[in-house]
Amino acid sequence: MPHEYQPAVGSWYKNAEGDTFEVVAVDEATVGIQYFDGDLQELEIDDWFEMALIPVPEPEDWSGPYDNLVRDDFGDSGSGTHPEDWNGPLDDLERDEY
Repeated sequence: MPHEYQPAVGSWYKNAEGDTFEVVAVDEATVGIQYFDGDLQELEIDDWFEMALIPVPEPEDWSGPYDNLVRDDFGDSGSGTHPEDWNGPLDDLERDEY
């Protein structure tokens, strides 16, 4: 089912398979798209216009490309790195400063 949507960087679409993607690059001959899960694909401009597409709003959930990450992958262990006798940020100030 051909369409008339001109590819524009930043536009979001859903294809016939139900995959959501964003247009990330456009030139005279190709359209670069990035699927919600992070996969990239480059399409010939003629193939773009032959796709069955539905314009959709940008997803509110940004975690699509990061679904396979676990908490440890974020680099934050959740534990503080303060000395054992540290009670709060005011401990770093000299007594006469407050």
